[in-house]
Amino acid sequence: MTLEVDARLAARGLDVALQVGDGETVALLGPNGAGKSTTLGVVAGTLRPDDGVVRLGGRTLAHVEGGRARTWVAPHDRHVALLAQEPLLFPHLSVADNVAFGPRSQGARRRDAAARAAEWLARVGAADLAGRRPTALSGGQAQRVAVARALAARPRLLLLDEPMAALDVDVAPALRQTLRHVLAEQTAVITTHDVLDALLLADRVAVVDAGRVVEQGPTAQVLARPRSAFAASLAGLNLLTGVWTGDGVRTDAGDVVHGHGDPEVAEGAPAVATFRPAAVAVFLAPVPGSPRNLLHGRVRTVEPHGDLLRVRGDHVAADVTPQAAAELGLAPGVDVWFSVKAAEVDVYPA
Repeated sequence: MTLEVDARLAARGLDVALQVGDGETVALLGPNGAGKSTTLGVVAGTLRPDDGVVRLGGRTLAHVEGGRARTWVAPHDRHVALLAQEPLLFPHLSVADNVAFGPRSQGARRRDAAARAAEWLARVGAADLAGRRPTALSGGQAQRVAVARALAARPRLLLLDEPMAALDVDVAPALRQTLRHVLAEQTAVITTHDVLDALLLADRVAVVDAGRVVEQGPTAQVLARPRSAFAASLAGLNLLTGVWTGDGVRTDAGDVVHGHGDPEVAEGAPAVATFRPAAVAVFLAPVPGSPRNLLHGRVRTVEPHGDLLRVRGDHVAADVTPQAAAELGLAPGVDVWFSVKAAEVDVYPA
């Protein structure tokens, strides 16, 4: 069941084009306010675009031109299930009746709806919760029931908007494993800030920034060779953009960063340079014999990062030991030089 989206919504700054293959899970990544949830709203029909088309399995769900809907399928008739951060279970119904609600609203007989509810509760590991009311559930249990309720309606497309965001850290892994199992058979789009969600749940990722898809591809590929600042931050990499000079990447700030150049990078073409914060050294002044790449900057933040401290400058971050940070007196506002060996830098097309 393929999904095609090409829509614009000026009030939300959205201009997005996205495709999801049959049985594929795509993760939408991006900072807060980037347009991820707005995209889901347009697909689900809770938001109407100014212009654009939404198709699911060849069926046009929305076709809007100049604010006028040529085709508009109501949300309840789209065969699309939207699962938000909060489970939003009906408090007056038992867990079993919550899950049976979808099939019942589609006309299924009570017995058939109950059987489908029991099946999905078992599949998400919540069969023992069938007789409880939502108020008696933990956050993780309620979200499992919400997943079962969404899938019991047999949607052609499942939309998940930050499904782990409201859960405790120790609860999220169990739900993530549940979703990994059920999404294997489902066309789905999931929004998330968590790199684990992308790695474990998604076949592909699309990075959204300022309402547009700025980067997309197989999950491992995007995280290994990010082209956007957000994807690089998820992958734990420094990323500098600029133009390939044939000998390095000349950044907008005028620095030249040398590294392993991809043969596909043409001289004068946009390029990115990425490298690990652990590969970056910090000095208070250039020293003889420093690596080829020296980048001047000012410390913005110093924060714990495992057993090390992550020192963030204007454009570069470095991981240093607490001892080194103390000896150098690293603190916000201090001028420093960041150095990284060219052998540690990967350069590829932007």
